[in-house]
Amino acid sequence: MQLPRHIAIIMDGNGRWAKARGLPRHLGHKDGLGPVRMCIEQCATRGIGALTLFTFSSENWRRPVEEVGSLMSLFLDSLDREVAALDRDGVRITFIGDRHTLSVKLQSRMAEAEHLTKDNVRLRLQLAISYGGRWDILNAVRHVARAALSGSIGVEQIDEAVFTAALALSDVPDPDLFIRTGGEHRISNFLLWNLAYTELYFTDVLWPDFKQADFEAALTAFGARERRFGRTGEQSGAA
Repeated sequence: MQLPRHIAIIMDGNGRWAKARGLPRHLGHKDGLGPVRMCIEQCATRGIGALTLFTFSSENWRRPVEEVGSLMSLFLDSLDREVAALDRDGVRITFIGDRHTLSVKLQSRMAEAEHLTKDNVRLRLQLAISYGGRWDILNAVRHVARAALSGSIGVEQIDEAVFTAALALSDVPDPDLFIRTGGEHRISNFLLWNLAYTELYFTDVLWPDFKQADFEAALTAFGARERRFGRTGEQSGAA
């Protein structure tokens, strides 16, 4: 079966999962850590080179203060608990998003995790926190504009490769497969540039209930897709 090189996931449904059980929303996020570990393990075991998880969007700052605080505490605690094991398993961790919106303590832990795992090659794990696709594109525009104004690059030299190199995911291939749990059918400002030719897979399963069988169903669906990238079916079959 054809496997993706890179999978991107919106882990949706934690709050609804908790509400259905009469639990506070933050417990849904806590139970969502199990599927995170499963996806990391499955990608590493199957030789899928990169996994990007949407952990906290730039729009999530609009949520109730208590929920945001619980999410940040959970994120910090998870880093403290999981990073050493991920390092032993050969996982390289990178964070993408606007770090300046995060606490100094969290920024420090993130930098430590990146430094500890920087030489690992088994799996590239990108965690998007305080991230938005529009923010990413605007940030890249500013970077390229500064380069043009300084004279280090000519305006006519700005092409897709130059622009892509300024994006948060500049050093990993674009996702081949996008998975969203929770029943919503949209990409919610996630990796807007990078998802141009990504295969989209939506499931009604809420994230805390996302099991290995659900992950395998997404891979099976991906394997059945014909990826043409603008070519005809005959051309892509011959490629």
